Amino acid sequence: MILSSCSLLPPREVEIITKPVLRKITQPVLPAGIDLKEPMWYVVSETNFDDFMERVEKETDTLVFFAMTPGDYELMAYNMQEIKRYIRQMNEVIVYYRKVTTEEVDEPTSSVRTVEDR
Repeated sequence: MILSSCSLLPPREVEIITKPVLRKITQPVLPAGIDLKEPMWYVVSETNFDDFMERVEKETDTLVFFAMTPGDYELMAYNMQEIKRYIRQMNEVIVYYRKVTTEEVDEPTSSVRTVEDR
């Protein structure tokens, strides 16, 4: 009796069912929008240098110059456009994955056919 153990019981039928398991993917909270402040840009040339110096002395007690050539300004503008393009494209990717991972999927339909269906 000990040696035969479970072999005395009749075998049971096992039904194998395959069904998709939907994973719940938690979406992160999107960051707040960017709140940019607009700086003041002054165009200083030889003709308006004295007026600019007087204006700066009235507004602030420190005079600091940041200078760039027109070609460098064009490069800076190009770089800003590239950053905007990259952010727009990354946003599209984020929206795509958010949409794909949050929509409910319908239950799959059965593909079993009977003899009468043929």
